[in-house]
Amino acid sequence: MIKKVETEWGGRSFSIESGLIAKQANGAVVVRYGDSMVLVTAVANEHVREDIDYFPLTVDYQEKTFSAGKIPGGFFKREGRLSEREIIASRCIDRPIRPLFPDGYFSEVQIIATLISADSENLPDILAITGASAALEISDIPFQGPIAGIRVGRVEDEFICNPTLEQVQQGNLDLVVAASRDAVVMVEGNAEELPEQIFIDAIAFAHQSIQKILDLQEELKASLGKTKKPFSKPEVDTSLLSRIEELSAAKIAQAVTIPNKLERYQRLDEIKEEVKEVLLPEFEGEDKKISNCLEDLKKTTIRKMIIKDKKRIDGRGNTDIRPISCGVGFLPRAHGSAVFTRGETQVLAATTLGTSEDEQRLDSLIGETFKKFMLHYNFPPFSVGEAKFLRGPSRRDVGHGNLAEKSLLPVLPQDTDFPYTIRIVSEVLESNGSSSMATVCGSSLSLMDGGVPIKTPVAGIALGLIKEEEDIAILSDILGDEDHIGDMDFKVAGTEKGITGFQMDVKISGITSDILEKALYQAKEGRMHILGKMREVLSEPRPDISPYAPRIKTIMIPTDKIRDVIGPGGKMIRSIVDQTGAKIDIEDSGAVNIASSDEEALLKAIKIIEDLTRNAEIGEIYLGKVKKIMDFGAFVEILPGIEGLVHISQLDNSHVKNVRDILKEGDEVMVKVLNIDQMGKIRLSRKEALGNVPKNNS
Repeated sequence: MIKKVETEWGGRSFSIESGLIAKQANGAVVVRYGDSMVLVTAVANEHVREDIDYFPLTVDYQEKTFSAGKIPGGFFKREGRLSEREIIASRCIDRPIRPLFPDGYFSEVQIIATLISADSENLPDILAITGASAALEISDIPFQGPIAGIRVGRVEDEFICNPTLEQVQQGNLDLVVAASRDAVVMVEGNAEELPEQIFIDAIAFAHQSIQKILDLQEELKASLGKTKKPFSKPEVDTSLLSRIEELSAAKIAQAVTIPNKLERYQRLDEIKEEVKEVLLPEFEGEDKKISNCLEDLKKTTIRKMIIKDKKRIDGRGNTDIRPISCGVGFLPRAHGSAVFTRGETQVLAATTLGTSEDEQRLDSLIGETFKKFMLHYNFPPFSVGEAKFLRGPSRRDVGHGNLAEKSLLPVLPQDTDFPYTIRIVSEVLESNGSSSMATVCGSSLSLMDGGVPIKTPVAGIALGLIKEEEDIAILSDILGDEDHIGDMDFKVAGTEKGITGFQMDVKISGITSDILEKALYQAKEGRMHILGKMREVLSEPRPDISPYAPRIKTIMIPTDKIRDVIGPGGKMIRSIVDQTGAKIDIEDSGAVNIASSDEEALLKAIKIIEDLTRNAEIGEIYLGKVKKIMDFGAFVEILPGIEGLVHISQLDNSHVKNVRDILKEGDEVMVKVLNIDQMGKIRLSRKEALGNVPKNNS
């Protein structure tokens, strides 16, 4: 049976269709918005893997180039590994749906979202979020949905439902929200220093706008929905649990108050071994169950301590920030560097300045684009005291780097004011919660240490939530354990003026607007505290860039002179580079960016270009070079590519019978410009220049 449901949404037609294609998946839908179409499939393996105690959900979002009528670039003419954009979209699908599977459901589930038509106007990541929910809703896979995704933009103080790519670029807010009927389950986005209330209003606008999309999913499910597979949470062996609590409850309650992370983990490991030593002879083969019960008991103990005893693991109050220390100039040869430490989380951020040659070229469905600011986040295993193989960047690394990058983007200088390519690398040296927000803080300091004229510093903070029925605790600057056992991970980055980056993941069915509002203002209070600590170290960007960074000078030349600087086949510009070692980039506007770490070479390159593009001026004296001798005079080059005629009558104060009596080809001679006619022909005089200083030697 084929079923299509549709509605008008944001001024365009939105539809969900199922039953035509991909029918062997447990659930499959095609979501269409304008001419953008995403196929989303949901498949669950029949058998539960016996060797796991976690939910093995895999989500992949992939963009096919045929969707935009393109052939992949490069040597291999087929799609390869997921791009960063696809990874970020995959995470935005995964994060809101993962908490909505039943607790204890361990069947392997795979969601694949494939962009099959792209109109370069309606952004497809939102369609993939909604499509994942719809595919699960009509499938027989247990799922506690539906949810829907929406993008909110803001142009001229008005919120826009699912803005086009052009509207996103024009606006000052780009927010992706996923929500159920009653609550928000995920938020991610960036803004240009907007106040908290605008975010609250934007999320409320998003929640209201997705209601009709939830209606569509329920209508589709009513027509095509399969009966859900029976599932019940595995029962806990009460006798085993009772014995574990008897042996370890008091010890765990004491251990979770040890402030130092490694000491706490060591004590908890000791308790685990003590319990197993006693229980394994009695409960043979239940090693994993014992470990899981101990982990659950630890989680319950910490949550109770925070809610009932009003006490956190390290003894802080709910709004307290861990001790902060930071320094700049740590790396002598990096163009800017900073070490930011907050509690047991530490980040080394290094800034490198480059030229236009260092821009990242992106070949996307909307065409080739260039990226001048990059932030790369690395999380090595030693940062948490582990030994593992070093692999490429994980999805988590890509996501954290993207959030930090977007958080800093609004304060960066315009390219016309600071024509550098900027790369920041954030190396996490220690981690015990919120390394992505420490990356924002360290990177901001690193930029200022590098002399990048950012508008103002940016700081970030992560908050958590513990919710037990009506009891709620919102925790500022969460530890890793508080994130692990909590119900929300809430990250906010911004300046003193407003928010620049925002990410929220909820591990329960959702949170209310009241909790969201309280958390936002609590985050603001913490952000102001952190910014104050950062300003104590470096309050504004250094007045100059590092001596090891390339100097870039931008000069403007007439557009009709660009060809003179480039020369036939690029001969002239290559010659300038060979003579000076400088990097030269010429834009269509006539802007010429000249870069070199050698000041003398930079000035030499500038002079050559200025000489190449200079126009002759009437009345000025030039030192020229004789190019050709004629019976009636000599042609003299006064500027590169610019020649004029010195008539025989203008060669000397006395009468000249033969030009060669005065000049020969290759001679350098001072001449004065007498006239430039409408055709651009230049009349020169040697006799009027005698004894004068030439302009092109001054």
